[in-house]
Amino acid sequence: MLKKKVIMLGNEAIARGAYEAGVKVSAAYPGTPSTEISEYLVQYKDDLYCEWSPNEKVATEVAIGASVAGVRAMSCMKHVGFNVAADPAYTVSYMGVNGGLVIVVADDPGLYSSQNEQDTRMVARAAQLPVLEPSDSAEAKDFVKVAFELSEKYDRPFVYRTTTRLAHSQGLVELQEREQVEDKPYVKNIQKTVMMPGNAKLRHVEIEKRNLELAEAANTLPINKVEMKDTKIGVITSGIPYQYVKEALPDASVLKLGMVNPLPRKLIEEFASKVEKLYIVEELDPVIEEQVKSWGIQAVGKEIFTVQGEYSANMLREAIAGEKLEIAAPAKAPGRPPILCPGCPHRSVYYVLNKLKLHAAGDIGCYTLGAVAPLSVVDTTICMGASISSLHGMEKAKGKEYVKNWVAVIGDSTFLHTGVNSLMNMMYNKATGTVMILDNSTTGMTGHQDHAATGKTLQGDPTYAIDIPALCRAIGVKNVIEVNAFDIAELEKVVKEEVAKDEVSVIITKTPCVLLSKAKKPLYIAHEDKCKKCGMCMKPGCPAMTKNTDGTIHIDDTMCTGCGLCETLCKFGAIELAKEGDK
Repeated sequence: MLKKKVIMLGNEAIARGAYEAGVKVSAAYPGTPSTEISEYLVQYKDDLYCEWSPNEKVATEVAIGASVAGVRAMSCMKHVGFNVAADPAYTVSYMGVNGGLVIVVADDPGLYSSQNEQDTRMVARAAQLPVLEPSDSAEAKDFVKVAFELSEKYDRPFVYRTTTRLAHSQGLVELQEREQVEDKPYVKNIQKTVMMPGNAKLRHVEIEKRNLELAEAANTLPINKVEMKDTKIGVITSGIPYQYVKEALPDASVLKLGMVNPLPRKLIEEFASKVEKLYIVEELDPVIEEQVKSWGIQAVGKEIFTVQGEYSANMLREAIAGEKLEIAAPAKAPGRPPILCPGCPHRSVYYVLNKLKLHAAGDIGCYTLGAVAPLSVVDTTICMGASISSLHGMEKAKGKEYVKNWVAVIGDSTFLHTGVNSLMNMMYNKATGTVMILDNSTTGMTGHQDHAATGKTLQGDPTYAIDIPALCRAIGVKNVIEVNAFDIAELEKVVKEEVAKDEVSVIITKTPCVLLSKAKKPLYIAHEDKCKKCGMCMKPGCPAMTKNTDGTIHIDDTMCTGCGLCETLCKFGAIELAKEGDK
């Protein structure tokens, strides 16, 4: 029997746990910090099926369908994706499962790659979904298996909460063989699987009963464990904060919760009665704290801790132990804000929009970086697909002449995620705005994952590629124009023409992400003797372009990707192609 210990990232361990648990179907939409789960899971494609779905709602529905059919199934997403999946998630909570069902959700305390800091535990509580939360890579693997076992035992879908720190940190994991889980037979039962009002009322009663059973069981589950030491200080915690507690307060008694919803009330009351002072340490919202205090238990929590960002061992040393830490000031490294890559096709698009003094309703993706100087074009960023919808709202608020100074910008993957619905709405409700689909042929910001228009599946198989221009025309858009993002003269002409029209236009800049190709790139050089110091080539803000002390331009040959934008902008022949790239 396989028993081998290896070092694994948290996300890799989750994937391994799904494999060992006998999962047969997994669906996901990429989003940091959850993306790598599916990328690691695909290595087991001989034993299971995994896919990139167009969005998290679809991914969760795919997993639900597989569960109904009788196999163990999983969907994966980041925390904001759980909002998109909320519709099926709330309802499958009533339905229950056939094969085990787990929804993996990765939170992002500290906002490393997200537009908000929501706490998945709050959403899961509202949906009455049980939640498990691991604290290291070993638990990340093992808790997936526990989640599936409990899911099938109690007829409940489970939320499996992870965080950025766990997803991307390493730990020792013991590998085991894959469980051979027999498929559950499908038996038609519309009272359980058809959530019309009459059935849903009865199912609501059933899930309340099941949740009470689960809450009682939580008091003795091994994943909720008490570590009694000095009873002067007791700490209730879960997840990654458990690691900080153990480092900062090695002598404290700890109740480590592996299940954070429902809470093991008897276990908590018993633990609280044995310690002199009780602290509750949890990142983000006071989910555990509010429930514990509602039971009349005295505890210290957010009075001394923040509801924002990540915690640390030093934070706990100061807040609980009262230690005065002498910590050296951080090195004064230069600020390095995120920027578009050299050669990024979005840069030329934003250069044109900036030149035309147009505002852009933005979306989620690399192109969000068009909000910052020197491009400074993107005025709004809300959520996936919102650029098109918010542009429509602006028009209905201020009229069609107002939105002739605006465009909506959205990526190809994001357009297929939820943007297509918004474009339908524009057509249906007689809008006139201009939508720009910045098609770089990948899901760029999360690390170049395929999607429904790339012609390749997560499992590496060739497949039908959605024709985005044809899709737009099928919706009813008459003005669909494709243009090379680096043909700035043509792009400027097209944008001027389309924003002036009194009907919906879609401009598609079909130019692949510069990082997709591994071929050697062309190289441009600047001739200082020809440079007029006009600064035109600097306007797009390419990081490969710098100024010499005398004001002339220098191109860093280690960064140049040969997009040619600078050469196009230079009217004095000071920039030229020095080396051809691979054909």
